[in-house]
Amino acid sequence: MTVPKGTSRTVSVPRLRILWSFARPHKGALALALVLALVGSGMGLATPMVTKGVLDALGGSASLRGPLLALLFLLVVGSAVTYWQWTLIGALGERVVLRARESMVRRFLRATVTAVTRRPPGELVTRVTSDTVLLHQAATGAPVGLINAVVMLVGTLALMAVLDLVLLGTVAAAVLVVGVLFAVLMPGIATAQQRAQDHLGRLGGNLEGALRAIRTVKAGRAEDRTAERIVADARTSAEHGVRAVRREALAWTIALAGIQLAIILVLGVGAWRVAEGTLEVSGLIAFLLYAFGLMDPISELSQNVTALQSGIAAAERIRETDDLESEADDDARVPVPARPAAPADDIPVLELRDVTAAYGPDAEPAVRGVGLAIPRRGHTAIVGPSGAGKTTLFSLVLRFLEPTGGELLLDGRPYREHTHDEIRARLAYVEQDTPVVPGTIRDNLLLARPDATDAELRRVLREVRLAEKIDALDEGLDTPLSGAVVSGGERQRIALARALLRTPDVLLLDEATAQLDGLTEAAVQECVRARAAGGAVVTIAHRLSTVIDADTIVVMEAGRVRARGSHAELLATDALYRELVEALRIAADPQSV
Repeated sequence: MTVPKGTSRTVSVPRLRILWSFARPHKGALALALVLALVGSGMGLATPMVTKGVLDALGGSASLRGPLLALLFLLVVGSAVTYWQWTLIGALGERVVLRARESMVRRFLRATVTAVTRRPPGELVTRVTSDTVLLHQAATGAPVGLINAVVMLVGTLALMAVLDLVLLGTVAAAVLVVGVLFAVLMPGIATAQQRAQDHLGRLGGNLEGALRAIRTVKAGRAEDRTAERIVADARTSAEHGVRAVRREALAWTIALAGIQLAIILVLGVGAWRVAEGTLEVSGLIAFLLYAFGLMDPISELSQNVTALQSGIAAAERIRETDDLESEADDDARVPVPARPAAPADDIPVLELRDVTAAYGPDAEPAVRGVGLAIPRRGHTAIVGPSGAGKTTLFSLVLRFLEPTGGELLLDGRPYREHTHDEIRARLAYVEQDTPVVPGTIRDNLLLARPDATDAELRRVLREVRLAEKIDALDEGLDTPLSGAVVSGGERQRIALARALLRTPDVLLLDEATAQLDGLTEAAVQECVRARAAGGAVVTIAHRLSTVIDADTIVVMEAGRVRARGSHAELLATDALYRELVEALRIAADPQSV
């Protein structure tokens, strides 16, 4: 959430409600923490009065046993209550943070692909990490601390009034000045902290993107230029942070100076009143103890107001993630139909009827009026120049993208009658870039089928000619997967093995052999042919092997299906396909390839 320049972020009721939404599930524990804080503060307020009793006992030659035992009781019980309160608040803060992080992580992973990819990944990561840290104190300790500080301040001033009204007037004037100055300075502190946090989120997003593209950055000799763009956000964040620190330092300097001036005045006026006989020495000492302790509630007020403002800003940023469109929301609206009969073999497993789709409400359609039927068995290849809409078709089939016109069908039933899980349970997908998920090689293979046995894992690894490579690793299947362990081609084969392990009804391959050598590609293509004999395989094709063997080749141009047929048929009838073939150096006669 970006704050317009010149706008002050104050602690308003609607913003407090956002913060309270995180604390509400723990209101019972918060109430207990508040009671403990008030008990501890009450014992602290009683200490100067008991101290006065000790001094009076000394002056009157009375027994010190009672006052000293009372001081010991206040010390022991007060310490126990304080320990309990801090432990309770700390644990409560961790639970609030855990709940917020868990909610965001699940929300991100259940959101639509379009909603997630619209924002830099690093920015979303920042909300789960640094924003929730700010939420820790603001949602638990700050509300309790604020109420406790107010009670402490009022209680201290009330007990000062009991001791001496003249000295109280001196202190009250100093507290009033400090309170007004804090009220003036605090909104500026909140605004600066909010802007610092916003730029920190941008820094995280830009840094994450740069690290992903580190090879490209280095190859382009752009390390310094890229670093300068990223560090610009760090500098801006630091500038706003320094601005907040300066305002806080000014506020604290004024507060300390004000209280110290009040103490000096109390000493002077108090000494005069003791000399006049209108105030006892013990009363002056007790009053000074309260005056020295006056900084505690003022300090607590300042710190908790600052924490509250930072936490509210973080809570707003976290709550923004609730607006991410979720696939679960769409699935909740899917009607529960009667169990359908097994579809006939002549019904396509997948079908697109006059489908149009765009990546935003104001964007030009990426595909227009596409009609395509995928038979239950066989290999369909999709070819076309860059920007033709090939990858968009896969996004539609996988329901990463919803059509703006027309409809998709699975087994003859419209997609809208299926949940996302029902659709994807029938599909397996291998991306061109083949990203890996965090974890080991085993974790990656079991991603979509966690119940697979080791024998099944070894079978698919042999199919993609990767079994020997993994056996040679020290930890085998339990080797953490990273760029240092496997090459790009090996990652691609792991992704393909993961897809083959699913034994899906439809295997979707987005140029899944782009990084393989000739011999390995031939073995992989043999796997594809075997799968095509018993199920549907759809590939986005840029290479010779994936085009020649396909049962049907679909040619796309400018988001539309231009032509379809076999390799030989398209060579004879479609000029664009001939140009693509010439660019790929594919011979007209498949036998000569």
